Amino acid sequence: MVRLGQNFLADPNLLDAIVRDAELSPRDVVLEVGAGEGVLSGRLAVAAAHLHAVEIDRGLEPALAPVAALPNVDLHWGDAMKLDLADLDPPPTAMVANLPYSVATPLILRTIEELPSLDRWTVMVQREIADRLRAAPGSRIYGGPSAIAQLACEIELVRPVDPAVFRPRPRVDSAILRLRRTGPGADAAMRELIRAAFAHRRKSLARSLEHARPGSLAAARRALAELGLPEDSRAEALSPEDFAALSAKLRT
Repeated sequence: MVRLGQNFLADPNLLDAIVRDAELSPRDVVLEVGAGEGVLSGRLAVAAAHLHAVEIDRGLEPALAPVAALPNVDLHWGDAMKLDLADLDPPPTAMVANLPYSVATPLILRTIEELPSLDRWTVMVQREIADRLRAAPGSRIYGGPSAIAQLACEIELVRPVDPAVFRPRPRVDSAILRLRRTGPGADAAMRELIRAAFAHRRKSLARSLEHARPGSLAAARRALAELGLPEDSRAEALSPEDFAALSAKLRT
């Protein structure tokens, strides 16, 4: 039975592999979003010092009762996109989860931004999301989320996942994605710039910015030129580091 669009992992070997992939230490505090029936949660609670498990579906309360009873587990009921993640105590150091695919991208970006204590993520996501987040500049699928995530993290595909390991079987391919934090990432102004730059992909970056910031066309073209980039560059041509440099230029 699918509850709120979730597909539950049904392969114990893969569950064990996810925990191994996470490379948890006994000191780690883990954030799991989409606890489901608790099959991954129980393994994480054994491997880490503390587990924050988030689940939106109260209908799963009976299945999660054994996990919730563990002394090192806090079970948080609610929408992970609305919960005050910064208020989690102790603060999480790792995120390990079979993420609800409908919110995977915004949730990863939100945790990068709002949880500086997190230094790595090991997450099950739709294969398309995994490919987009690690896409290189110039790629058709490289976009705002790619640039924002890559400014903060190294991103790698750990393994593709067969749909047969889920119950019920999803109609999309899946993958385990690993992110390792390399820095603080994009600040608010840089995130706004990147999103505006990709808002009109068929236009040049400068013209796309002009839609969001009327009167900015000349300044954007000048900044691109000063960085040695063509004035008519499209957003997908800029690397994450180019966006960081462009953001700095436009603030001076």
